[in-house]
Amino acid sequence: MTNSEILQNITTIMREVLEIPNLNVTFETSAAEVDEWDSMTHIQIIASIEAKFKVRFALGELQALKNVGDMIGLIEKKLSK
Repeated sequence: MTNSEILQNITTIMREVLEIPNLNVTFETSAAEVDEWDSMTHIQIIASIEAKFKVRFALGELQALKNVGDMIGLIEKKLSK
């Protein structure tokens, strides 16, 4: 799966969870930029990503993420195992 395909899937998840149908998600997008992205929706986004990609994240891995691009890198790493 390519970076672009992962980004498309994450965009779909974020649009659904955050209820923003036209949300533009890029590799640089972070929670600080999206008002609706709070701690509760963050948990929903992570759970949805784990389900979609059939991966599990450790808390330490998530704390190190700064933006969507970092999340994509982590997903790629887990999918390559």
